[in-house]
Amino acid sequence: MLLIARSIILAVLLFLLFVFSIVFCLVRPMHRNNVHVIASIFGSVAPILGIKVIKRVHPVSDTSEPCIYLANHQNNFDLFTHTSVVPKATVSLGKKSLAWMPLFGQIYWLSGNILIDRKNRHSAFDTMAKTVEKMKNRGLSVWIFPEGTRSRGRGLLPFKVGAFHTAVAAQAPIVPVLTSSQSHINLNRWNNGVVIVEMLEPIATAGLDKNDVKALNTKVHQVMSARLVELNKEAEELMQQAQA
Repeated sequence: MLLIARSIILAVLLFLLFVFSIVFCLVRPMHRNNVHVIASIFGSVAPILGIKVIKRVHPVSDTSEPCIYLANHQNNFDLFTHTSVVPKATVSLGKKSLAWMPLFGQIYWLSGNILIDRKNRHSAFDTMAKTVEKMKNRGLSVWIFPEGTRSRGRGLLPFKVGAFHTAVAAQAPIVPVLTSSQSHINLNRWNNGVVIVEMLEPIATAGLDKNDVKALNTKVHQVMSARLVELNKEAEELMQQAQA
């Protein structure tokens, strides 16, 4: 019964959010803060799903310094957890096929996010080059899921190198963003416990070049993997304490 009720409420809310977002983006298409505003609204839905989101942002997110935010990508619940910490002047990088999704795709494009065709190597490189230009000329930060797909409870998957080439080309710091495990979330359960969303210390790329990309990829993955284990343990302990 709870699953049905939540599904209906969620469907209605998402429809209203989509309508608002389309109108909002039509009024100011491609605005630098569109993604932040819309993400904040989606993030506010988490309590309805029985999720308590603990947010830990880094001070760099409140500055005008362009950054590359690298986040782990678990499942569809990212839409209600990660979104709670998306900073101002930040756009995300998503696959081109998203543009064809009804409502969501149009909102994604109109809000100013960047679409990339990963199947076309030349097009992908051109998109990343234009992304670097936007970061330098417009002071935009970029939010990227470096795994390239949902992990679905399999831990942190290997990273694609594109995000690191972009960070090095822009000489922008990398800010890892981690969300603790969401595999326990069940819409048929009233209390879905705690999910921690945390920004880690920025990792500098100043002075690095394309020859350093592989080592940078390895370093960031190791840092995020180690911290994810700690966050999962902390979130689990918090849930156990709440149930005691």
